[in-house]
Order: sequence, then structure tokens, then C-alpha cells
Amino acid sequence: MVSKNNFTERVRSVVRDIPKGETMTYGEVAALAGSPNAARAVGTIMSKNYDPSVPCHRVIGANGSLGGYNRGGVEKKRELLQQEGALV
Repeated sequence: MVSKNNFTERVRSVVRDIPKGETMTYGEVAALAGSPNAARAVGTIMSKNYDPSVPCHRVIGANGSLGGYNRGGVEKKRELLQQEGALV
């Protein structure tokens, strides 16, 4: 079993590597962090992220939905992604 803290750190590492102007889904992040069925856990981890080095606004739903954003709501997330060129 993967420890919670270890998985959290792997998720944060994956998200830190998402380039500006690109997005990944919660499921893609989970898979790259080593737990492909843990998309919801990624969402929970991102909802508690306040580290500016972890660009959690770049993580979206598999259906294209933006999901939530704890630093200003979904409209702020949309604005950031548009500024970065990830949304048109």
C-alpha cells in the first residue's frame, strides 16, 4: 500500500511539471503518480493545495470541466488558464 504522504508528494511533483499553457486531467495525474484509479484523491489533494509552486489550476476533469479551485473559485481558474493559453 502507498503511504498517503508519499502519494501526495508524487501528485504535487507531477503537477509542478505541468507546463504553463497545458493541462492534465485528475486521472492523468493519478496515473503518473502511480495510482491510476485515484483521480478523486488527486482532486482532494489539489483542493488542499496552497503552495504556489504547485499549479493546481492546470488540473481539470476528464470531461473538460474545470473542477474546483480553492484560490478564487472556478472563474479564477478559468481566468488563469485563459491567460496561459490553455483555454480559448
